[in-house]
Amino acid sequence: MAESRKPRPVEVASLVGGVSVLTALTLWSRTGLGPLDFAVAALGVGAALVQVWRPVTGALGATVLAVLSPVATPAATVGALQAAWCGRFRTAAAIAGAGVLAHLLQWVRYPNPALGFDWWAMLCVVSYGALLGWGALANSRRRLLISLHERAERAEAEQGRRIAEARAAERRALARDMHDVLANRLSLVATHAGALEFRPDAPPEKVAMAAGVVRAGVQQALEELRQVIGLLREGDEAGAGGPVAVADFEKLVEESRAAGQPVEVSSGLPAGVLPPSIGRTAFRVLQEGLTNARKHAAGEPVELALRGEPGAGLIVELTNPVPAHGGPPAVPGGGVGLVGLTERVRLAGGELDHGRSGERFRLRARLPWPT
Repeated sequence: MAESRKPRPVEVASLVGGVSVLTALTLWSRTGLGPLDFAVAALGVGAALVQVWRPVTGALGATVLAVLSPVATPAATVGALQAAWCGRFRTAAAIAGAGVLAHLLQWVRYPNPALGFDWWAMLCVVSYGALLGWGALANSRRRLLISLHERAERAEAEQGRRIAEARAAERRALARDMHDVLANRLSLVATHAGALEFRPDAPPEKVAMAAGVVRAGVQQALEELRQVIGLLREGDEAGAGGPVAVADFEKLVEESRAAGQPVEVSSGLPAGVLPPSIGRTAFRVLQEGLTNARKHAAGEPVELALRGEPGAGLIVELTNPVPAHGGPPAVPGGGVGLVGLTERVRLAGGELDHGRSGERFRLRARLPWPT
C-alpha cells in the first residue's frame, strides 16, 4: 500500500466497518456526551475512510481528532497501524509518537482517576508501540512477498530468454554439424561429378566407377545427416556415429586420395578407439581440413600429422601449398567452416590455429586427452 492507491472494495468495507463498530461501542460506553463527541465520531469514521486511499493523511487527521474526544481513539489507533503497514517506518514512528502525545493531551480534558496519569501514559506508549511493531512486521512481510513475486517474474522472463538462447544455439549447432558432415561428402561428389562433366569421352568403366562414387557419396551424406539429426534430438554422443577409432581417420584419408588429393600421413597415435570427448571433434577437424584443401588447393599434396597420447593431448595438423593462380575454389563453399570448427574445438576444451604461412596453409588443432 502507498499513498493514492486503488483499494479493493473488501478493504474499504473492512476498515470503515471495523472503525465504525469500535466508535459506536466507545460512544455507548461513555456518559455525558455532547454534540462535539458525535461530530468527532462522524469525522473519525471519515478519517478511517481516507486511510484506505491515503493512510498517512487519514491517520494524522484521526490523531488530531483524538485530542478533542476519546471517540476518535479507534480511528487514531487503526490509522497508526495502517501507516506502519503501508508507509515507511520513520513516518509510521512519527505518527505513533503523535498518537501518544494526542492521548496524553486527551487526559487533560478527559482524565481517568481509576488509572492515574502514569499508568495512562504507559498504556499509550505500550499500545502505540505494539501497533507500530505489528504494522512494521506486516509491512516487511508484504514487501518480502512482493519481492519474491517480482523475483519469480524475473526468473520466468530469464528462463524464457535462456530457452530462446538455447534454441538459437541449437540452430547454430545444427548448421555447424550440417556443414561439417555434408561438406566433406558433397565435395567428393562434386569432384567426381566434375570429372564426368569435363571428361564425357572417358571409358565406360571410368564413367561407371565415377557414377558409383557419386552414388555412394550421396548415400553416405544422407546417412551422416540422419546421424547428426539423431545427435541433436537425443543429446547423445552415440547419435553422431558412435566412438571414433584411428581407423576412421585412415578411411577418411583414403577417400580423399580416391578423389585425387595426395595425402601424406605421419601418425603417432596408438591404435584403438579415441575418447568420445575428443574423437568426434578430431574427426571433424580432419574432415574440414581435407575438404578445404580439396576446395582451395585441388590436386596439391596435403601433409597430415596425427600424434598424441592420454595425458599429453591430441594434435591434428594439416598443411598444404597455396595455389599460385589464386583463383576461385574448385568447389564453392560458404566460408564459415573454420569459424564453426573453431567454436567446436573451443567447446571441447582445445585450441585451433589456422592461417597462411608463406606459401603454405596450416590448420592445427590441439585437444585435451584425459588419462
